[in-house]
Amino acid sequence: MKLATALMGPLLSGALMAPVLAQSELSLAQSELRAQLSPVRYATLAAGMTGKAEQVLVREGQRVEQGQILLEFDCTLQQAQRQKARAQLAGARNNYTGNKRMAELNAIGSVELNNSKIEIDKARADLAYLDATMARCRVPAPYAGFVGEVHVRGQEFVQAGEPLLEIIDDSALELEFIAPSRWLAWLTPGHEFEVAIEDTGRRYPARLAHTAGKVDPLSQSIKAVAVIDGQFDELLPGMSGRLLLLPPDISAHNE
Repeated sequence: MKLATALMGPLLSGALMAPVLAQSELSLAQSELRAQLSPVRYATLAAGMTGKAEQVLVREGQRVEQGQILLEFDCTLQQAQRQKARAQLAGARNNYTGNKRMAELNAIGSVELNNSKIEIDKARADLAYLDATMARCRVPAPYAGFVGEVHVRGQEFVQAGEPLLEIIDDSALELEFIAPSRWLAWLTPGHEFEVAIEDTGRRYPARLAHTAGKVDPLSQSIKAVAVIDGQFDELLPGMSGRLLLLPPDISAHNE
C-alpha cells in the first residue's frame, strides 16, 4: 500500500501541476499583456536654418497631406542674395563669351579665358547654395497625418536645429508588448488576435508584425510588435488596452 502511494505521488503531483501552470499562464496573458497605441511613423521637424518664423500655417491636431506647407520663414534677405547671385552668373557668362571671342583673335591668352570660365562655375555654386537655402524657407509635411505639438509661433526667431512641430502618421498604429519566450512556438508574424482598448470600450482586430531578435534570458520574455488590422478613425496614439492573446492550448481549454 505504501509502495503504491509512493509510486502514485509523482503522477498525482504532475497531474495537479498542469492545471496550475495553465492557470498561471492564463493569468499572465489576461492581466499583464497590456500595450499602448503608437504611430508607426512620427517625427519632430526641426529648423533647417536660423531665422524668423514668418507664419505657422497649421495648428495642433490639424490633419495635413504629404507636401503641404506647415511653416514659412522670413527669407527676404536670402531672396535678395539669390537675385544678386543670378545677376553675377549672367555677368560671368557675358564675360566668358567676350573673352572667348578675344581668344579666337589671339587678343588674350588661355589663362584669362580659363579664369573667366572659373568665374562662371563660382557663380553657379553661389546660386546653388542660395537655392538650397531658399528651399529651407518652407517646411513641408514629409507624409500625410496630423500635427502634434507645435513648438514655435509666428514671428518668433529660431535657431537651426531647434524643434518646430511634430507630425504623426496615424495611417498605421502599432502595439508593443512583452510576451513569454515559450510562446514563440506559435506566436509568429501574421498571428491574429484582438485588443480591448479602454479609451473606446471596444475590441479591435490586430495581428503580430514581428518579434525582437533576441530573448531576455533573465525574464525569459521577448518584445513583440503588433499592428491594428484596419483603419478606425476613433483610435488615437497614446490609447492603451489589454491584449486578448492566449496560447492555443489555453484558448481551447477555455472554450
